[in-house]
Amino acid sequence: MAVKLRLMRMGKTKQPTYRVVAADSRSPRDGRFIEVVGSYAPREAVKKVVLKADRVSHWLGEGAQPTDRVRRILVSEGLLQATARSGGAATAASTAEK
Repeated sequence: MAVKLRLMRMGKTKQPTYRVVAADSRSPRDGRFIEVVGSYAPREAVKKVVLKADRVSHWLGEGAQPTDRVRRILVSEGLLQATARSGGAATAASTAEK
């Protein structure tokens, strides 16, 4: 089972808020999920992000892959390094050292 950290849309029409969830990659966007690990409210005056840092690190340690938007949120909150992308520059640098 491939687990992804992704956004689940909540809120009213044209006023979205999102939950950051750990979900099976085969499940639909707003469907079944494993665990809620945070929330994201982009329409507030100051974008509000609330994350459970211990649970996010747990899922990343278990091999969960964040989506692009969740990756940007994690980087901005300091829970993930900007260069830590799968197949990105960090991987190329580590293989060049070997």
